[in-house]
Amino acid sequence: MTSYTRHLDGKKFETTVGKHRIITDQLISAGGGNAGPTPPELLLASLGACAGHYAVEYLQARNLPLTGLEIQVSASKDINPARLASFHVEVNIPGIEERHQQGLLRAVKTCIIHNTLKNTPAIEVEVSIAPSLCQSS
Repeated sequence: MTSYTRHLDGKKFETTVGKHRIITDQLISAGGGNAGPTPPELLLASLGACAGHYAVEYLQARNLPLTGLEIQVSASKDINPARLASFHVEVNIPGIEERHQQGLLRAVKTCIIHNTLKNTPAIEVEVSIAPSLCQSS
């Protein structure tokens, strides 16, 4: 999996993932133009969409209704270093029997984003200097 992100202007970036284009920005209060979600908001959206995918898989496999399925994800911030310190994922689905709650919970916890956040991934960061587009004479 690979994504490509480029700076547009101000604090706005365009990220391409496959054939999809995502614009991220910062809030106006943080010097951005609020033209898209902030990167932390995008992380919350990713966790929610992943949880939703696994919820749908569970429900469909048991012919249970999907009507009204909603996932809400919230996070708290911390400092030193600045980060999202804790996440809360709430899956709401009206009309399923109580006996399916634990199965649905287990299914949602198999989400790849959930598991990535629960198990600290290795992250390697490097800075490279691109060749200059114009050469001085």
